Amino acid sequence: MPPFSKACLVMNKSQLPPATTGGLLSSPRNRAIIFQCLALLAVVACAFYFTSNMFDNIEKRGITTGFSFLGETAGFGVSQSLIAYDDTTSTFLDVFIVGILNTLLVGVIGIICASVFGLLIGIGRLSSNFIVAKLSLVYIETFRNIPILLQILFWYNIVLAALPGPRQSFSYFESIFLNNRGLLLPEPIFQSGSIFILIAFVIACTAVIFLTRWAKKRHDQTGEEFPLIKVSLAILIVSPLLAYFVTGQPITAEYPALKGFNFQGGLAIIPEFLALTFALSIYTATYIAEAVRAGIEAVASGQKEAAESLGLKKHVILRKVVLPQALRVIIPPVINQYLNLVKNSSLATAIGYPEIVTLFSGTTLNQVGQAIEIIMMTMAVYLTFSIVISLLLNWVNAKMEIKGR
Repeated sequence: MPPFSKACLVMNKSQLPPATTGGLLSSPRNRAIIFQCLALLAVVACAFYFTSNMFDNIEKRGITTGFSFLGETAGFGVSQSLIAYDDTTSTFLDVFIVGILNTLLVGVIGIICASVFGLLIGIGRLSSNFIVAKLSLVYIETFRNIPILLQILFWYNIVLAALPGPRQSFSYFESIFLNNRGLLLPEPIFQSGSIFILIAFVIACTAVIFLTRWAKKRHDQTGEEFPLIKVSLAILIVSPLLAYFVTGQPITAEYPALKGFNFQGGLAIIPEFLALTFALSIYTATYIAEAVRAGIEAVASGQKEAAESLGLKKHVILRKVVLPQALRVIIPPVINQYLNLVKNSSLATAIGYPEIVTLFSGTTLNQVGQAIEIIMMTMAVYLTFSIVISLLLNWVNAKMEIKGR
């Protein structure tokens, strides 16, 4: 062994570098946890400081705080309410509930209409028919590039305002009337025994669910098609209808009738609701249509060619082959459009539709003056709606994913 090697072996231990001690900060995982805790403490400290400062300023100015105002009488009327509401006895809590229900009504109907319009326009965008494809393109490029607030104002101040008065209303089947004061429909009146019709409908829905599972299992085993849509519609219609006649027709209708200068009775849909729902639906449908088009184009052309080689018709290929695969691409961007539709419903304050912002963050805030509580409650409503929609559609999206091995 060379002399310098022996010298290295007999080197004094004091000349060696010190060994690592394995302290708390030596582990990347420990450092990450510590830094995250410090960041969380900083955020909590900032929130505590600003909150304390806010309440100190409120106390110095003598502004009332708390939620006791919810029990006070509101004292103002509401043009549309899904619950019993009286301007002389109802409280601000009732106003809050009315605003939530009206917002929820616009959101649900808007989402359904936008989904139907978007699906049809998206499919029409890829149609081989030149006129259908170009009309779909014009629809998308027109309504997508006009601000939604302007569209709401257009339908409310120009289209609906141009409708005739109650005496010159458009009449349909002598029971449906349309004028500048809204759409009037027959109002159903539920009598004793109506609950059996609801029970029959619930049983029919349950039967359709089991029928769908059976039809899918049968198709997987034998490859035979079952007329699921026709049979399901028949079950959903015939079952409640049969219960309706068996129980002695417990549901009657009150028809609107012209008395004096306006209609009395029936179910009145105010023009603010019509303008808002229609504008939100056709605006959001443009983005859903583009998502549908992208999803359909994302399906490999070989899938369509293979289906065509089996002799399947185009509508069967679209329903059985293309759309089930396209939904995996369509659903994620559609979630954002549903959220935008619900949040854009707050623009109803421009035309006076009584949703949560107009009633609670508008009229109630002007009367009570407790901006912090009212704004926080309104924000919590929209946050809850958004979280529920996201969770529901993310669950649907997870069900649509292709399961790997």
